[in-house]
Amino acid sequence: MAEAKKLDGAALAVTLRRRISDAVDRLEGDHKLTPGLAVVLVGENPASQVYVRNKSKQCAEVGMRSLDHHLPDDVNEHELLTLVHGLNNDPQVSGILVQLPLPEQINPGAVIDAIDPAKDVDGFHVINAGLLSTGAAGTALVPCTPSGCMMLIGQHLSELAGLKAMVLGRSNIVGKPVAQLLLAEHCTVTMAHSRTRDLAGECRQADILVAAVGRPRMVKGDWIKEGATVIDVGINRVEAEGGKTRLVGDVAFDEAKEVAGAITPVPGGVGPMTIACLLRNTVIAACRQNKIDVPDI
Repeated sequence: MAEAKKLDGAALAVTLRRRISDAVDRLEGDHKLTPGLAVVLVGENPASQVYVRNKSKQCAEVGMRSLDHHLPDDVNEHELLTLVHGLNNDPQVSGILVQLPLPEQINPGAVIDAIDPAKDVDGFHVINAGLLSTGAAGTALVPCTPSGCMMLIGQHLSELAGLKAMVLGRSNIVGKPVAQLLLAEHCTVTMAHSRTRDLAGECRQADILVAAVGRPRMVKGDWIKEGATVIDVGINRVEAEGGKTRLVGDVAFDEAKEVAGAITPVPGGVGPMTIACLLRNTVIAACRQNKIDVPDI
């Protein structure tokens, strides 16, 4: 069997950002509307800081307004919620993202619940989650990583109806929403987790395998059905030669690529799509808030 097709998330993200930039230009030209993304960062987590900088940079590249708020690590929950309520009422803010994780003195659920669902560009609010789970994804703001997963699957498969899909991981951020999106495409969906019996055997039945468990190289080559489409959401840092570290996914890539029909690499697969889909959600939110037809992006 030929080596698997590599699903290039970096290249697809460039194409998506180009479409977003065109949409932003049209909104400004036709409606004098510039979408604005407010990102709230609490504390000094280095990974979060890098992520937020990348979001701000990409906002500027597509012509959107970036409104960044950096709060100290010891901020209390009331102060953070006050900021969120202010952003909810700010007409310049189309989307709000509070970067996770948060310090232990803050309940992340309370913060997510405080965000206006119409500005919840992460798609984590219970209203957006509920709309997605009841088959109303077209009216929800859909979580960014699952959206990116579906776009990558669509690069390889034009028709998903009737295919068996396995989602490995049941988080609210990736596992559950991507399962709902696959169901909406008429897949037969199985969700697996730490208590699933014969996990490898279950995975071998899947035409589409989405791995999102946060365990480096957990999914081996012999877990994968020949010709399957494999989406690796994992981003795990492991030791490499010379005392350095490197990023790997939840799938043993070198083994899997010999069996799969298509597979996402790590890095360069799902990761770049997450921020691009965040920008897309911000444009969608801006259009809905201003009762403008959402462009095809």
